[in-house]
Amino acid sequence: MRKENKAQIIESIAAQLKETPNFYVTDVEGLNAEATSKLRRACFEKDIKLVVVKNTLFYKALEMNEVADFQQFESVLKGSTAVMFCNTANAPAKLIKEFSKDGGKPALKGAMVQDCTYIGAENLETLVNIKSREELIGDIIGLLQSPAKNVISALTSQGGGKIAGIVKTLSEKE
Repeated sequence: MRKENKAQIIESIAAQLKETPNFYVTDVEGLNAEATSKLRRACFEKDIKLVVVKNTLFYKALEMNEVADFQQFESVLKGSTAVMFCNTANAPAKLIKEFSKDGGKPALKGAMVQDCTYIGAENLETLVNIKSREELIGDIIGLLQSPAKNVISALTSQGGGKIAGIVKTLSEKE
């Protein structure tokens, strides 16, 4: 491969890293054509971009983007490597877990999710349990609504007499 082509690939990967900061480095070695096609289709459905990369070019792209702790990825960038880029933090982890039940591949080598580095397949369960932005917002809204619902239900109990009393008291203060 010519040096110009390598520079172009590195720039392409670096641009993808800037666009989607969450990425998973996986081992796809040994997947047959059918399994690879199935994996690519599942990635497309879940809005995950799957790219097979050369290890040295990916490492240089990490270095070029000054990704925090990029040196940790040097140990896992061996063999056949595919990178899953995504905006949803846990979607690739769930996909990897689902696919690894059948044939063991793709296997997690490492990940950079929400500015944290995870190296090794033992972190897969941790990555699956990370909540997405939408899930966290839903949890916060639920927590904020709970006290308000309790106050309203307490005030409206016993036929709503308490609300009428409060409104009467407030109107008399003026």
